[in-house]
Amino acid sequence: MKNLLVCIDGSRYGQVVCRYAAWLAQESEATIELLYVTDLRQFEVPAIGDLSGSLGIQPFEGMITHLQEVEKVKAKFIGEQAMQVFSAAGLSNHTSFKHETGLLVDVIKDYSSEVDLILLGKRGENAGFASEHLGSMLERVVRSARVPCFVGNRDYREPSKIAIAHDGGDSCQKALDYICMLAPIFRVRQVHVLTCVEGHNEDLASDRLADAEEQLGSVGIHPNCEMLSGVVEHAIANYVTDAGIDLLVLGAYGHSRIRELLIGSTTTELIRSCHVPVLCFR
Repeated sequence: MKNLLVCIDGSRYGQVVCRYAAWLAQESEATIELLYVTDLRQFEVPAIGDLSGSLGIQPFEGMITHLQEVEKVKAKFIGEQAMQVFSAAGLSNHTSFKHETGLLVDVIKDYSSEVDLILLGKRGENAGFASEHLGSMLERVVRSARVPCFVGNRDYREPSKIAIAHDGGDSCQKALDYICMLAPIFRVRQVHVLTCVEGHNEDLASDRLADAEEQLGSVGIHPNCEMLSGVVEHAIANYVTDAGIDLLVLGAYGHSRIRELLIGSTTTELIRSCHVPVLCFR
C-alpha cells in the first residue's frame, strides 16, 4: 500500500478521513493524494433555471464565472485545512493536493490505476441535513472503484479491534489476502472473523471460518472466529457494537444489482448502520 487517495469536501467526515489516512500512512509509509472535486452539475443549474428565456444567456455566463471563482477559493481553503492534519502528523512532505471539476465517480476512475486505496467519508458536506442518508456518490464510487475503499465515519478512533465479515465470496477472499499482505499493521491488533449462518449451512460456515483462521495464522494473525445467526446485516452490526469493533472489513456488493433492488444491499446497510469505518473490497 504505497499510494492513498483521500477525497475531501470540507465536511466533518472529510476531516476524520484525513486522520485515518494519516494513521495508515504512518503505519505503511504511503504517500497521500488529497482530492477535492467541484461538482460540475452546479454550474448547469443557472443555465436551465430561466425556462422562459426572458433573461437571455449573458447574465448566467457572468454568474457561472463567479461560481467558478468561489469554488477555487473554497477548494484552496479545504485543501489547507486538510493539509494541517498531515502536517501535525509529520507527513507534509508525503502529501499533495489536487482540485478537479467533474463528477466524483468519474474523476476517481481516472485515479484508480495510480492508487492502492481510496478513502472517503460516509456522508458529505450536507450530512447535517440528512443524517441517516449516505453520501450521494458513495455507493457509485465503491461499486466502480478498482481498488479497496475505506469509508470513514463521523468520529476518529484509532483501530485496535478489527472485524472481517466473511461470506466465502471472491471479494471477501480479496479482503483476507489484503489483511495478510498488511500483516505487520494487523498483527498487533485484535482481529475478529465473522460469518453468518443462513438457513442450515453451519458446516459450510464452520469450514469458512477454519480456512480464514488458517490463512491469517500463516502470517502471524490469530483471530477470534465467530459464527453468527440471523439476518446478516443486523447480526454483524450488533456484533460490531457489542464487541467494540473499531473497523469493519467486508466484501462489497457480492450479489447482482437485480437481487439488491429486490431485497436491498447488505453492504449499503452495513455502511449505513455501523458507526465505525468500513473497508470495502469488490
